[in-house]
Amino acid sequence: MVYTTALLFGHGMPVLSEEESVVEMIGKYFFQLTSPGLKTSSARRGSVDSCDDMEKSSSSADLDTGLEYEERLLQQDMTRQIERCLSEAKASPLRCQVLLLPRHMSARVGRDVVRSSADEPCGLRGASIKVYLQSKDGLKSLGSISPDPSVTPTFELSVVFKADDDGWPPLKHIFVTDKVLKLRPEYRLVKKKLYSSASPVIHDFN
Repeated sequence: MVYTTALLFGHGMPVLSEEESVVEMIGKYFFQLTSPGLKTSSARRGSVDSCDDMEKSSSSADLDTGLEYEERLLQQDMTRQIERCLSEAKASPLRCQVLLLPRHMSARVGRDVVRSSADEPCGLRGASIKVYLQSKDGLKSLGSISPDPSVTPTFELSVVFKADDDGWPPLKHIFVTDKVLKLRPEYRLVKKKLYSSASPVIHDFN
């Protein structure tokens, strides 16, 4: 497992720079926009498509591309909010100077949070997100995230990070004990509907 030194001295380290992120999104957008047409022509070589069929196919492809683009934007925004929450928690309650996350972990969590909200009436906007850390000392609250404060939450989503209690031996020779905290790659999402008697749904990710 490759670790990235993240959230140093109160500043979160994004997964990609803004320039790289924009270039990647533009590249994927145009690839998806052109791919359906290429696949259709090769799969139906020699056949005749009506104008109506072509228009329906084009509209469907545009709609799918738009939804994927919107989901990527939501994921990137959620990733930034999670990193900000972790960064603000370093001084208190984490009381550490350096917080180490497995590479791309915050992006993975952001993606899973967005996907877990997809089947809700208001989507991610109706979420109340709580962030926790599980360690040998028990469960500790790190903060909360409200994607859209103007919307009354319909469900609560708890993100539970797990501390690596073994620490990272090489760093203990450099930093003072308890000033460095490392997170494990495993984490848990607990989804609970606020106006329902249904039991919470628990998902564990490795």
